[in-house]
Amino acid sequence: MRGTRSSKPAAAASAKDTPASKSRFTLSSKPEPPAKIFILPSSATADARVVTLPHPQSGQPSRYLVCPETGLYEFTKVAAPNTEPRSWLIASANSNKDSQAKVENAETATSANLFVATHIDSLFLLLPALIDAKETNASADRKRLFLSFEDYIDKLPQDSSNAWEISRWPKTKALLESRLVAICDTVDAGDESMFRVNEEKLFSVILSKATRLASGGLPASVEEKFVQKPLEAPIQLRSVSNVACPPAGVAATLEGAESGTCTPKTDSAESQSSTATEGSTFSAASQPSTAASSFSEDDVAVTTAMTASAEVVQLQRLRVAFDYICASYIPSNIAERLKQSLSDKTTCKTDFEPLNTYVTELENLRKESIATRPTGDFSRKRMRDEEEDEIRLEKKRKQEEEKKRKANESRGVRDLKKVNTTGMKKLSAFFTKK
Repeated sequence: MRGTRSSKPAAAASAKDTPASKSRFTLSSKPEPPAKIFILPSSATADARVVTLPHPQSGQPSRYLVCPETGLYEFTKVAAPNTEPRSWLIASANSNKDSQAKVENAETATSANLFVATHIDSLFLLLPALIDAKETNASADRKRLFLSFEDYIDKLPQDSSNAWEISRWPKTKALLESRLVAICDTVDAGDESMFRVNEEKLFSVILSKATRLASGGLPASVEEKFVQKPLEAPIQLRSVSNVACPPAGVAATLEGAESGTCTPKTDSAESQSSTATEGSTFSAASQPSTAASSFSEDDVAVTTAMTASAEVVQLQRLRVAFDYICASYIPSNIAERLKQSLSDKTTCKTDFEPLNTYVTELENLRKESIATRPTGDFSRKRMRDEEEDEIRLEKKRKQEEEKKRKANESRGVRDLKKVNTTGMKKLSAFFTKK
């Protein structure tokens, strides 16, 4: 017969309760994704919307701010350096600015990046539809067809794009059509306008934008790298003899013209004479020719072979601004045609001939300088070339990476590096064949 227990089994040990937090503050979970900070224009109305449109240069979907009243804006990212992590503390406008005791609706943004909405001409977004990317110069000579505004909108990439939606807004449609008129030939077909791109008008509009950008002044880094440095002429070193001149009242004659030295000779009649002046007396004593009073010292003077005039610098600044607009907002096939128009005097009203002449002479001078430069010229006065600048930047980048790597190391790893391992075997020694 099966036996039974006389006593009840012991109760299972209950799990220990975790102690409750004694803090008065409750930390909210980290928001996903992190908040982003956008700086919007004050002129934008409440009807402004953030939309997705194809980028005019690359065709990739990008974010834009569209306002029916003020136009189109692109977002420019202002990023903080990776070596210096930063964050933003965003508080309400009702917070007390003098004291931090009262902060309402505060939020911390872990990313220090700013997205600033800057104005962009809407005609850039329509350029990919106006000129086909596969169109060659031969096919461009043929007459293009006049198309309506809706036809050009249909030719834009429609993947992840809100171009068709914003084209139905009355004010936005009127704004886009007004920009088409600036670069297109137009005809009226009943109550509808038809457009066809005119490359001469397009070039004039882009050149006027570049002129306005260049006249306002380029950033200092762009000015130095793309304007001043390409126009710098090679440095020439020439020997200059500094000759000590004899004092006043002493007749000196040049002897040894071939040696380039000056040997003063004194007149015996005036060697001990005194010349009385008003309020003072000057005595010219005889001074023999010594090494202290007569010497020849060779010095090296640094001169440039040629210097760019103000007109040439301004033309170079204009060309850099034109190239920047083409590289940032215009498709590559259209940009090549616009750059060719710079050298066409019938299309371009600005004469770039002084700049072209200077650049040609500068190239020839650089070739001559390289050919005549001695192989052992290691003068300290010569300027660093581009290769030295690249080496310096690469060294600086490696130092920043090493500094960042050391900052991410844990304390235990740093302590292990200080251990004396003299006489100890490496770990790989235990896995070798015996």
